[in-house]
Amino acid sequence: MLRPGTASAAIQAEVFRRASGLPLAEIAATRLHHGPSGFLNPFSERGHGNMLGVLSWKLFHRNEFKEYYPDEPVTRVEVDWTAVKETQGLSLTFVKHSCVFIKDRERSIIIDPVFGGLFGFFRDFSPLAFAPADVPRPDYVLLTHGHYDHLDLPTLRLFDGRSHFITPLGYDSVFSGFNGLKRTRLDWLETHRDGGLEITLLPCNHWTMRNPLTGPNRSLWGSYLIRTAAGPNIFISGDAAWFDRYGELGRLADIDLAVFNLGAYEPRWFMKDSHMNPAEVVRAFLELKARRLMIVHWGAFRLGDEPVHFPPRDIRLEMEKQGLFDRLIAVEPGGNVVFPRDGGPPTAS
Repeated sequence: MLRPGTASAAIQAEVFRRASGLPLAEIAATRLHHGPSGFLNPFSERGHGNMLGVLSWKLFHRNEFKEYYPDEPVTRVEVDWTAVKETQGLSLTFVKHSCVFIKDRERSIIIDPVFGGLFGFFRDFSPLAFAPADVPRPDYVLLTHGHYDHLDLPTLRLFDGRSHFITPLGYDSVFSGFNGLKRTRLDWLETHRDGGLEITLLPCNHWTMRNPLTGPNRSLWGSYLIRTAAGPNIFISGDAAWFDRYGELGRLADIDLAVFNLGAYEPRWFMKDSHMNPAEVVRAFLELKARRLMIVHWGAFRLGDEPVHFPPRDIRLEMEKQGLFDRLIAVEPGGNVVFPRDGGPPTAS
């Protein structure tokens, strides 16, 4: 009998075999990613949530980056929320870790908000210099998956009864203590529409877990395509390992800005099944045929071996190597990206 939320190696391998070569639309329509007691990753032969792997990584493998840890900066995040609220067109603010705030004309969206620290043993290198109450009330709160650095209950309770939550399937037990909750649950390739705004949950190669005792993948995970009312299309990768479907995702819409999570990518032997490294992010960006690239998921918590300030350096070097530096939008936590109303390329400030 399968433990809830997990799949035997045989089931996982069979789902991966069946998904090979199938269009994403067919995988979603046939619910191939739905398991007996949770969800399956059709883009990986391997299961996830292996605590033995974590112990092996932490106890028995050499960390090649420790000498750089004394150079990790602690930077308090400041955001000009007045300027954000006054945006008439479209802007995107990199708040912290994977959290971004999108102002789309009269609507606003916040994605994977985490305003505090992460447990007690992860140092917070990007503490907020503003009070959470200063954040404008978002119309929508989007969640990509349930890992604790993306789904933070104390932060989410700030928006309970005030915002419309959009999540992948599952997570009912996570939100059971909320009052006045308004939530839309999406399966892969399903869309929520609100006037000219369209929010679509996309497949990606990842996994999720809240409780190691009940196991991984009790709920779904995903990327997002946001077709804004202002016009530009924004891709939000969420956490994702490399898979060979970014070209297919790129055919869903012309993507003006691809926001990729880049962090916790070292050591590769352990992280490659969960997170892309800089070279893989650039490859995914090219296959999406997106116009501009921006990275998040760095600067706050050291979740892999690489220091928190390495991802922007590493992506810059990779983009330069491939002659793509002019398509990189470099934004620090607290920084803002504005889309000109005349349709020109976005600029960082």
